[in-house]
Amino acid sequence: MEEIISAGLEELGLTGRVPEDAPAQLAQYGQMLLEKNQVMNLTAIREPEGVARLHMLDCAALLKFCDFEGKTLIDVGTGAGFPGMVLKILVPSLRITFLDSLAKRLDWLSEVYEDLGCIDSITAFHGRAEEFAAPLMGYRDSFDLVTARAVADLRVLCELCLPFVKVGGQFLAMKSTNSDSELAEAAHAIQLLGGRVAGIHNYLIPGTEITHRLIVIQKMAPTLKGHPRRWAKIQKEPL
Repeated sequence: MEEIISAGLEELGLTGRVPEDAPAQLAQYGQMLLEKNQVMNLTAIREPEGVARLHMLDCAALLKFCDFEGKTLIDVGTGAGFPGMVLKILVPSLRITFLDSLAKRLDWLSEVYEDLGCIDSITAFHGRAEEFAAPLMGYRDSFDLVTARAVADLRVLCELCLPFVKVGGQFLAMKSTNSDSELAEAAHAIQLLGGRVAGIHNYLIPGTEITHRLIVIQKMAPTLKGHPRRWAKIQKEPL
């Protein structure tokens, strides 16, 4: 995995921009993922090469389009740590918060970042995004960056994620390239929640014929009170 990751980072033009030991750390992370996946469902990808390319390099590609140095980031629905853990390994100065609804995933992630020695500026919260974005929780409009690598509809992701972004910050949504209609349908939600589309970036994952998309949404104004709504309402009636 380390050789694949190292070659992929070079192909992405990231060599020299990330720590020298990043490929080794990402490979160790990938090996821990595969081992844990035998007893806990963390990923459908079960081969080392697939993990290296479709997880590690897919997430690493975000560095081509956004500056993460010294920023605060919350990774909503982090799961097995994608993209947040990869970004933290590649950009050690990143101050990151992992948010996930399943405590055992966060427990495993804590083992990962402790074993890798990258425990500085990492926080993990067990809970749901719509609950943590409530004004009384103190995390609303407070992060430079918010990431989500999820299959949920963009309208749903925007309502869950944009409330966390500070004005001037960005929501980074990792999607497929067939998301044009989804993006068009989300136009109203993006505007209502205080955002605007600042960039749409398609990128080829090194060593594959797979192209993915990063949608960058800039936060222009604070999100209106009342959003995000309760999860049942978000699901039933997307904005």
